[in-house]
Amino acid sequence: MRELDDTDVEILSLLAVDARRPYREIGDRVGLSGPAVSDRVTRLEEAGVIRGFTVDVDRTKLRGGVPVMVDVDLAVDADLAVDAGEGPDSGADPDEVGDPLEAARERLRDAEAVEHVFVTAEGNLRFYARIGRRSVREWLAGLLEGLPVDDRTVTLVDEVEWTPSIEGVEFALTCAECSNTVDSEGETTRIDGDVYHFCCPSCLGRFRDRYRRLEEGV
Repeated sequence: MRELDDTDVEILSLLAVDARRPYREIGDRVGLSGPAVSDRVTRLEEAGVIRGFTVDVDRTKLRGGVPVMVDVDLAVDADLAVDAGEGPDSGADPDEVGDPLEAARERLRDAEAVEHVFVTAEGNLRFYARIGRRSVREWLAGLLEGLPVDDRTVTLVDEVEWTPSIEGVEFALTCAECSNTVDSEGETTRIDGDVYHFCCPSCLGRFRDRYRRLEEGV
């Protein structure tokens, strides 16, 4: 599979709205049979376009804490001696100096209350979280302690709506060997059950040789 055609994009759009939509129903919308849609979905999964199917939970129907959107301005030029774990007692080595932005992202990824993390073009952080039965201020202070925070803003969220869009996308496979974009002249192969894409036969050969040496323990 090298490129997404209009039918692939329409199938992705329909699945993004309802991942449990029957393939026969999708086929009626795109002019294909159910098995043909299934084959296309399988190819999209093998190509890594579809990573999985999930559940969109309406948290307004659940008791999940206080929903907040937090904007954090970091002093990204500062050196940081902090562990990526949450809180000040996470065992940080004061001699280890790291990147503040990456350390903050790692800490947010590990925080159970944080659901989404965004990085702006200016290098600042924005994240969405649901905080349980505790003070938002105390929770945030503990989460960000040790990070070079210039400023932070907390906004209470009333409603959340996510509308996925697949329109206007292009297919962009990455070569498993050199990370270049794979075009129509590329190669695709399956090794030990996994699908790999390559921009040229040379990259495929080098990858296979290295894979074989690793298997042989050389």
